[in-house]
Amino acid sequence: MIRSLDGIAPTIHPSAFISEFAYVVGDVKIGEGSSVWPGAIIRADMGSIKIGKHTCVQDNSVVHGDADVIIGDDVVIGHRVLCHAKLVGDRTILGNGATVNDGAQIGADCIIASATMILENMAVPDRSIVHGIP
Repeated sequence: MIRSLDGIAPTIHPSAFISEFAYVVGDVKIGEGSSVWPGAIIRADMGSIKIGKHTCVQDNSVVHGDADVIIGDDVVIGHRVLCHAKLVGDRTILGNGATVNDGAQIGADCIIASATMILENMAVPDRSIVHGIP
């Protein structure tokens, strides 16, 4: 379902795929060739959400933030990810079940392992591998 909120409708590139069982609401921009799969929620009610080109938001993931959220190009957001990041850099993978808390900034070319928790406002440098729960 694609819905407007407070008069602002999502902007979705014509080549993007949005499952009829996903929920995309508010000030959301989804780039060329990106995909949002069943059960995923992209909710821009507190700030805008920009998803780049060729990025995949897999089944049952949530993208939301208390401020603006930027998800780069060629990003994979795995199954059941809770993503409240301020920034996820290009070519980064958020593994299945990862939790990325508000204000976190993840660099480009990173791997965030399955079930990992990224703390609020944490900065992950480019080309990092992060795993575990603090």
